[in-house]
Amino acid sequence: MAEATRRAVPPDPAGLKDRGSAPDPAPQTPAGLDGFPGWPRGVWALPPVVVLGLVFLYPLALVVQQSLSPENGGGAFDAYVSVFASKSFREALGTTVWLAVGATAGCLVLGFVLALIIAFVPFPGARAVAKFIDVFLSFPSFLITLALLFVYGTVGMANGLVTDLTGAAEGPFHFLTTPWGVLLAEITYFTPFVMRPLLAAFSQLDTAQLEVAAGLGARPARIVRQVILPEALPALAAGGSLVLVMCLNEFGIVLFTGAKDVTTLPMLIYGKAILESDYAAACVVAVVNIAISVGLFGLYRVVGKRAGA
Repeated sequence: MAEATRRAVPPDPAGLKDRGSAPDPAPQTPAGLDGFPGWPRGVWALPPVVVLGLVFLYPLALVVQQSLSPENGGGAFDAYVSVFASKSFREALGTTVWLAVGATAGCLVLGFVLALIIAFVPFPGARAVAKFIDVFLSFPSFLITLALLFVYGTVGMANGLVTDLTGAAEGPFHFLTTPWGVLLAEITYFTPFVMRPLLAAFSQLDTAQLEVAAGLGARPARIVRQVILPEALPALAAGGSLVLVMCLNEFGIVLFTGAKDVTTLPMLIYGKAILESDYAAACVVAVVNIAISVGLFGLYRVVGKRAGA
């Protein structure tokens, strides 16, 4: 019996019976922020804050200061009163807003249709097209404008084809130098920014809902309207908000289209600062542009959080 008891008791190679029950070992602190005792965590936030302040906040503060204290003297808000009362500023603001709203609406419609086809209409190369959209987002905006100039410019392919066939002195396509050309270029460039969140939302859509709706006899248009569109609304709102912000600040597309009669807020800033050397007025327009952009970006972040983007 004693022999059986000795066999049932597990061996104690560490000799814990002689020392009593040993306490649990203290957790090891990983090397990192706590590896320097006496250093508060807030110290580690100082370097990026200092760099951000020098690179971004300080120049921005100089712009605001210049708008409030013009070099030619006068009151703090004289430059604001002068700019707001000028016809060129009101026209530039109106042109900027309607171009941004129009381009955003066009991107939403075109992006929704294209994303719908890529996600739900099987065709060879659909996955490659979806991958290309991610690459397209890295393209500079002026590259798209140059491509449109090669096709629809005054000496572009389309006009050249017409003149070769008809013998006319010039072709019929001259819309790129008008606001409609700027609108086309912005829709062409910014549509993938709407398609990307839409494709992500469509990939999470339960296809069983579509199969049930189709089994009940619903037509494709009704399925899109009642099943797919409600699921796509958050992604549409997030993508549309982002495109609206980017269109308000677009400079390269307007410049490269050569639309001389199209003056947006960024173009007005360029004209006041570079062409007229009126830095106070340029800073005032810049402050207005920044205020609008920051407000819309805040709206984009709110919409993006609700959409899960």
